[in-house]
Amino acid sequence: MARRPQAPIEDRPTTKRIGALKGLAPFVAPYKLTAIAALAALALTASISLILPLAVRRVVDGFQQGAQLLDEYFTAALVIAGLLALGTGARYYLVTRFGERVVADIRKAVFDRVLGMSPAFFERILTGEIISRITTDTTLILSVIGSSVSVALRNVLILLGGMTMLLITSAKLTGLVLLVVPAVVVPIIVLGRRLRVLSRENQDWIANSSGAASEALLSAQTVQAFTHEPQTRAAFADVTEKSFASAHKRISTRAVMTVIVIFLVFAGVVGVLWVGARDVRMGQMSVGELVQFVIYAVMVAGSVGALSEIWGEIQRAAGATERLVELLSAEDSVKDPTHPVPLPMPARGELRFEDVSFHYPSRPETSALDHVTLHIAPGETVALVGPSGAGKTTVIQLIQRFWDPETGRVTLDGYDLRDLARHDFRHAIALVPQDPVIFAASARENIRFGRPDATDHQVEEAARAAHAYDFLAALPQGFDTYVGERGVMLSGGQKQRIAIARAILRDAPVLLLDEATSALDAASEREVQAAVERLAVGRTTIIVAHRLATVKKADRIVVFDEGRIIAQGTHDALVAEGGLYAELARLQFTDGAAV
Repeated sequence: MARRPQAPIEDRPTTKRIGALKGLAPFVAPYKLTAIAALAALALTASISLILPLAVRRVVDGFQQGAQLLDEYFTAALVIAGLLALGTGARYYLVTRFGERVVADIRKAVFDRVLGMSPAFFERILTGEIISRITTDTTLILSVIGSSVSVALRNVLILLGGMTMLLITSAKLTGLVLLVVPAVVVPIIVLGRRLRVLSRENQDWIANSSGAASEALLSAQTVQAFTHEPQTRAAFADVTEKSFASAHKRISTRAVMTVIVIFLVFAGVVGVLWVGARDVRMGQMSVGELVQFVIYAVMVAGSVGALSEIWGEIQRAAGATERLVELLSAEDSVKDPTHPVPLPMPARGELRFEDVSFHYPSRPETSALDHVTLHIAPGETVALVGPSGAGKTTVIQLIQRFWDPETGRVTLDGYDLRDLARHDFRHAIALVPQDPVIFAASARENIRFGRPDATDHQVEEAARAAHAYDFLAALPQGFDTYVGERGVMLSGGQKQRIAIARAILRDAPVLLLDEATSALDAASEREVQAAVERLAVGRTTIIVAHRLATVKKADRIVVFDEGRIIAQGTHDALVAEGGLYAELARLQFTDGAAV
């Protein structure tokens, strides 16, 4: 199955520094107090952890000093353990809640941004990849904010505090420990750079895999109808295996780094302890001091090992953050003006195309519209006809300002659409597309999509007007029946009538019908055509159709060919004039005989 080309992995920008995480700052800022409280709890637990070895030293060195003193030491140790438990619980609650809140805000922000993007944006990126970024990438960030960063900061505090306590306990042994540090830091830096690249590459392949799956599953019936399952499965398996291979390289690199770091850390600790044991035998330090030093050394070694693992997680989150920031900062080719002009409501519905030319970015060599000038008066019904690719649907797209013309302008009631806020003027438009979009909800909610504040009675009246009431009322739960994803429980004609009911309920002054009756049988088409005719009264109506029977009653028919208007007039006038429309009429109405 053909897929839109994606930028090769190696051509995509990679995260060069952890500084990419700065992109999270706007989402973290509103919750500074929660972050500060979490840091306070974290500092408390780290400090208590650093106190424990002191208590152990006291117990060991004071073991022969009497039962009462021992009881006091053990009581103090119990109090410390209680504080550690409370602090850890508070830290977990605050950090986890903080992470979930920030990630929820990121998901909403990315979705809000992408939902308002024009079609040009979706020509460059697969929907499945966007979903992958919203889910997989934000899950990575959640893991880091809600866990890894907290653990990393705690280990940094333990590392710094532990090193300080090691120095206080024995400067000699601490000096030996510090000799081990360069041997640990070098593999972290070297292998860490490799991990950064692999993490970004892995996330890109996961997104590609999600995109392939989304595209195939949304077209499952077409895939099955053309017995294309083996090729589709093979294509998905290929991209998934490449994702796995990328993940395998990342895992292997991280595993090697972990092995090297942990071995060097603990080998160094063992060597230092050997020297310490000799000092105890020579009376240069007490057993309690050595035990204290051992505990601190283990804590420091453990914190270094944990930091080496967390480093990989943070790098993956940096890559994920970079990908999400790309979506949030993506430039849209269609933008609302900084200071939009308010459109007087209710709109009259006067539309003008003034010397409009346009090429789709994906087909720059083909002119979709070529210097088109068209005036549609308020309340006029205009039909756009012509062969496929003539520019009819492009007119519908430009009226909704999904694209901007390259030359000329499109106006509504005399206002250039580029001077208006899209959200405002689209309230004046109702659309019935060629492929009706049915949401995974009830039939009632699908119709109410046209006007969310409509009452149940208004929804049902709109269904009657669209000749959809009878079949909806006959469903198992009537209008409240769940119609399945993309309306899988409905026929093509039923979906179309729900889409028409949605447009009727919207009650907008401009009505756009893009092949609105293409999926209907002859009987349904007559019923819906009657509904459309009633709906068009008093509204500016633009009908795009291949079947000329649906446009014969239009006030005016505009004939397009290769992006140009080549004729316009009534049905009878155009037939009498000859030309392309007369040829189309002859083919459709008389099976090729002379009209």
